Amino acid sequence: MSTDREAILQAVSSAVLAVTRHLSVREVLQVIVRSAQRLLDARYAALGVPDEDGSFGEFVAEGLTDKQWDAIGPLPRQHGMLGAMLREGAPVRLDDLTKDPRFEWWPRAHPVMRDFIGVPIKDGEQVLGIIFLANKRSPGGFDQADEELLTLFAAHAAIALTNARLYERGRELAMLEERNRMARELHDAVTQKLFSLRLTAQAAATLLEADPGRAAVELERVQKLAGEALSELRAVIVELRPAELDRHGLATTLRKHVQLLDRLHPMEVSFDAAELPDLDPAVEVAVLRVAQEALHNALRHSGATRVAVRLGHAGGVLALSVADDGTGFEQGDSRGLGLASMRDRAESVGGTLAVSSHRGTTVVMEVQA
Repeated sequence: MSTDREAILQAVSSAVLAVTRHLSVREVLQVIVRSAQRLLDARYAALGVPDEDGSFGEFVAEGLTDKQWDAIGPLPRQHGMLGAMLREGAPVRLDDLTKDPRFEWWPRAHPVMRDFIGVPIKDGEQVLGIIFLANKRSPGGFDQADEELLTLFAAHAAIALTNARLYERGRELAMLEERNRMARELHDAVTQKLFSLRLTAQAAATLLEADPGRAAVELERVQKLAGEALSELRAVIVELRPAELDRHGLATTLRKHVQLLDRLHPMEVSFDAAELPDLDPAVEVAVLRVAQEALHNALRHSGATRVAVRLGHAGGVLALSVADDGTGFEQGDSRGLGLASMRDRAESVGGTLAVSSHRGTTVVMEVQA
């Protein structure tokens, strides 16, 4: 008996360690599901996270193909057994799910499930999520020992999930603090110079007819002030190179940014990257800023349901692609989308920018790297 208990605790420990190695909330959810599936030898596993409306804000699953997911349709909301568990927040174990009065119906493409177990992941009284497992592979279905094991795992998973949420919240606050610091730096370093520049230009305009000689002197001062302002602005921009680029490199920094946007926006935002060589720091900054601007446009203006970001490298060329499935835009209507700024960033490191918009919009930046 003690040997069985030791094996169970070892299995739980391994599963929990697998979860705690990840810091992204999305990754933690996926690893919790996979670990629970292996722990109880289940054919199907899922984890639902409640939102403020009493429905599922996120839902991840194992055992279903992408094709099956597409055929099943929208996420479960408040109906059936999953909705009941969301409201009740208590463990459920059934020999046959379909015979329980709380069961209502499945979409046509949904796989048939019989034996079922569900356990809430709780932080105190707050339900962080609910683990659902169905169709135990070994005969006999789920038993009391399985329920105790899953409950123990869920208690540890709650710690990992809370930790991941705190980590990501900390990153969001750090990003906000960095944005405020940027504003202060720009104000202190450049605003005074631009104010002097404007006053000097006004003085030159006033003197232009009455005293051309003095006007010429003032215009020379304007030119000098403009050069100083540009130099200081460039210095600020170099200083404001995102710290994460130095710590993690372009691919990881952009991946984390995409994951953050995927959580904050209703559309799906995905990221894929090939293996990249060591990149020039200026190229990393330019590519990151172009990606951020293109993502901002897609999320705010495109009406898209999906946005895909990709970094590729072949033949000495680094290629960034940001593509959405939105409504697109007429080329003449693109002035407000920051395309000139993105093109300038690309050209500042010797790169090119191409934009196509028909069924959705694709922004492609290429640069030698």
